[in-house]
Amino acid sequence: MLEELNETTDWLRARGITQPEIGIILGTGMDGLAAHIEIEKQFSYNVIPHFPIATVEFHFGKLIYGNLSGKKVLAFNGRFHYYEGHSIQDVVMPIRVMKMLGVRWALLSNASGSLNPAFEKGQLMLFDDHINLQPENPLRGANLDELGPRFPDMSRPYSAKLNSMLREIARERGITLHEGVYASVQGPNLETRAEYRFLRTIGADAVGMSTVPEVITCNHMGLPCCCISILTDQCDPLNLQPINIEEILRMAKEAEPQLTALYIALISQL
Repeated sequence: MLEELNETTDWLRARGITQPEIGIILGTGMDGLAAHIEIEKQFSYNVIPHFPIATVEFHFGKLIYGNLSGKKVLAFNGRFHYYEGHSIQDVVMPIRVMKMLGVRWALLSNASGSLNPAFEKGQLMLFDDHINLQPENPLRGANLDELGPRFPDMSRPYSAKLNSMLREIARERGITLHEGVYASVQGPNLETRAEYRFLRTIGADAVGMSTVPEVITCNHMGLPCCCISILTDQCDPLNLQPINIEEILRMAKEAEPQLTALYIALISQL
């Protein structure tokens, strides 16, 4: 795995990706941020050595390198999900690649379902903590000491500095930014009423099918990270409606400009 990672990063450096400062993982319906990047280089995932291919139709599969808010950014427009059939190592490969290329901050985003009745769909939630219910862990197996320690600490998985800055930016701009706990499940099916009740009981404010493996990898590699989720649906077990994927994508698109504004402002201050 380390040999493949080195081959991937060497290939990208040879093609001009040499000074990335901030890495960005763009979640479902959040490609709008990419439009603000002054692009220097971009590559489809299928031409990058050892890179997996995103199979979800609304995850585009493109690596973008350029300038945003005066910083060099490396944006992965399209993430990999365990439910697609990827190995857990494929899922977290973008994190490892960005860190090995020199990225100092990782900004993640996703779409999730709201479990907290006080959080409305179309609003944003800043991750304070998470509950990992994924069936695999990217650190399972022999540890690669070149990447990080055998037993990484997870007492503060999300950067206190980044979260503090995002709170202040949201306050200044009048953007509602909830804070909560995210539960990550395998998917791809949505949850049952009983499962939603269980997730609320164990302390989750939102649920989704991504992000936590990437955050574990960030912490393993010493890469400070944050994540904002767009809450695209209400997961009320007492009044559960059949899922509507088109509605979820529409909600993500409507709320995405606020998330983009927060991250552009954050990048300018880093």
